[in-house]
Amino acid sequence: MHYLISIAYDGSKFYGFQRLNDYNTVQKKIEEALSIINKSKVTIKGAGRTDRGVHAYDQKATFDLKINIEPENLKRAINSLVEPYIHITDVQIVAKDFHARFNTLKKEYIYKINLGSYNPLLVDYTYYPNYKINIKNMKKCAKIFIGIHNFENFVSGTRNNYECIIYAINFKIKNNILEIKFIGKSFYRYMVRNLVGAMLDVSRGKVSIMEVKEALDNPKISKRFTTAIPNGLYLNKIYY
Repeated sequence: MHYLISIAYDGSKFYGFQRLNDYNTVQKKIEEALSIINKSKVTIKGAGRTDRGVHAYDQKATFDLKINIEPENLKRAINSLVEPYIHITDVQIVAKDFHARFNTLKKEYIYKINLGSYNPLLVDYTYYPNYKINIKNMKKCAKIFIGIHNFENFVSGTRNNYECIIYAINFKIKNNILEIKFIGKSFYRYMVRNLVGAMLDVSRGKVSIMEVKEALDNPKISKRFTTAIPNGLYLNKIYY
């Protein structure tokens, strides 16, 4: 049977999502659990990779099992082996050719910034700036990222293609936590963190919005901005 699972996890407890043989990762933990259930090795295909310290409310993965087990029973079985820092929120049987990554229509990420007093209990789950931020200027900066662009100056590492589309960037404040939601077709390595970092640089007056726009419109100028820490980043939702 071919399954699709929805996964929530506390990224502060793992060395990222992707399997690394010598480190505790989300993929490795789930594959170990599924291999016990299946009584043979299981490999999962994630919808995307999250870096060390990045959290997820709704990561997705597909895999095959040689045994036939009902989704609700499989969910309970996996959770009994992967909790407390990973939780499978949903299990579905899907078509054999369904792929967690390649069938994705769009993704949502949320970045959380603590606008209130320093709270050590939030350190692993938000970014706490030691300066006053200008949300109005951050929103102005966010507008230039909407649409189809070459994001080479906002991506870590080399790729064949840096072009992607961002549909919306929304801001919301709740209980002194600023949540910046990014909705797009796909996001490359460190891209959301670099976009947030650029907004924060504008907020602090380190760079102008025009400098950010120039880096977006002319990717070959090789302009770099702050990379926001991973602690505040959450993979919020994946759409199929």
